[in-house]
Amino acid sequence: MTTTAESSASIGNSGTVRTRPITMAILAMGGEGGGVLADWTVAMAEQAGYYAQNTSVPGVAQRTGATVYYVELFPKSAGHGAEPVLSTMPTPGEVDIVVASELMEAGRAVQRGFATPDRTVLIASTNRVYSMPERTAMGDGRVDSSKLVESAKSSSKRFLRADFSTIAVDNGSVISASLFGGLAASGALPFQREQFEEAIRASGKGVEASLNAFDAGYSAAIASERPVVDISIGPPPSELPIDPGAPDASLIALASDKPGALVGPDLAKHAQRIKDQFPAPARYYLVQGIKRTAEYQDVRYADEYLDRVSRVVPFETDETGARLSVETARYTALWMTYEDTIRVAFHKTRESRFSRVRTEARVQEEQMMQVHEYLHPQIEEITDTLPTALGRWILGSRFFQWLIYKVTHKGIKLQTTSVFGFSALYFLARLRPIRRRSMRFSLEQERIDNWLDTIVECAPADYALACEIAECQQVVKGYGETHKNGMRNFGLLLTAVHKLEGDPGAAERLKQLRSSALADENGNALRAALGSAGLA
Repeated sequence: MTTTAESSASIGNSGTVRTRPITMAILAMGGEGGGVLADWTVAMAEQAGYYAQNTSVPGVAQRTGATVYYVELFPKSAGHGAEPVLSTMPTPGEVDIVVASELMEAGRAVQRGFATPDRTVLIASTNRVYSMPERTAMGDGRVDSSKLVESAKSSSKRFLRADFSTIAVDNGSVISASLFGGLAASGALPFQREQFEEAIRASGKGVEASLNAFDAGYSAAIASERPVVDISIGPPPSELPIDPGAPDASLIALASDKPGALVGPDLAKHAQRIKDQFPAPARYYLVQGIKRTAEYQDVRYADEYLDRVSRVVPFETDETGARLSVETARYTALWMTYEDTIRVAFHKTRESRFSRVRTEARVQEEQMMQVHEYLHPQIEEITDTLPTALGRWILGSRFFQWLIYKVTHKGIKLQTTSVFGFSALYFLARLRPIRRRSMRFSLEQERIDNWLDTIVECAPADYALACEIAECQQVVKGYGETHKNGMRNFGLLLTAVHKLEGDPGAAERLKQLRSSALADENGNALRAALGSAGLA
């Protein structure tokens, strides 16, 4: 395979031949073996008669970006007598090869100028590990993967991509091995495949698994550059999934026709009610809603969920597409299963969670696994879980406020895999039967009903506005301070609704206000939007 990053030669002012090094930046997160990949490259280059240097600039994982490992290679055969001085930092516009362990990191490489269309071979894994801004956004903060791919294509000379993460997991290795295979397949380095494989063997660690991942990564990288011949009728398939959170079309069809096939015997009557009483487009979300509410509390709670959503069904017509029922089904289920200490403890003690952690950490049978929880409960989170009278009494007691602060203000570290740690969370998760008598439960039920009352009041005169009111629930999320801020923004939006009644553009204006509420957690953008719209 031809190489694309050969050490280039040029004539300097003195008439001597000057050769520039091959430059490579590797962007990888902790635990992905970015340093190992760099070490393999350096070892291979030195064995082949190159000067090689590897440096790293640490990032802060998914908060501000991955660690950047920078490699420069310079051939000893270039004719220089002295050892060259190699750079320790990548220079924007001067990087020949960029290897990224995740699609967002490829985007960051483009943003920082490491990948340029005149020079750079970009090799990236298409998997996504969502960044902290994406995870903590008030709304759906995920970056569009297809836009990242298009940006990488236009900002590099060649772009090789595959899900190198899955390839590595399937072969019992880490992503550095499969990316090393992608690097070999690119031909961006002046070495043969056998030299890459020998570098892995020389490391002496996990050789067989690494070689298997290397081979699979090599094949995937080559396949990514092959032209796709589209013999189908209609537009060609996209390169990446449209939306990883979108429901499968076959499940939507099954829920519409046979919702009972998606639930167990305890919810069979609820599924039949969904089929008999609710419009087809909403049935998938309703099935998910009854499963979620029943797991959260009990079967009776699933009945209450359907009773609530049924209030908007009379407003549906053939022209509406059941949008109001769909949105109400989605957001009612989310609100009725709000996050509290009981729910958090339930999820942290599920067997499936420990299995997932064991799989992700690649824990072997002979190894022990420890899982530590870092908790920082506030007094409201504790009192909200207690019966209403007791919770209010503790909130009004300065002694108990001081006592809880002393215990929790520095955070609590709990080992879930220990007998004490697991038992404590297991006991808390089993407090579900008393949730209905808790202080927060009664408050949330009242809030839900008030929200639904507003939807039902607006629906006859302005169906579109009712749909937008239903979607306003998405600003309410999380617990603690995050939940408090969300409820404040939600209250401002409902106040604006009453001021917008009778406005023919009310739905669109409320949609814009909701977007402002999702722009920041503290509500500054929403208050500014309300002020400029004359609704403050």
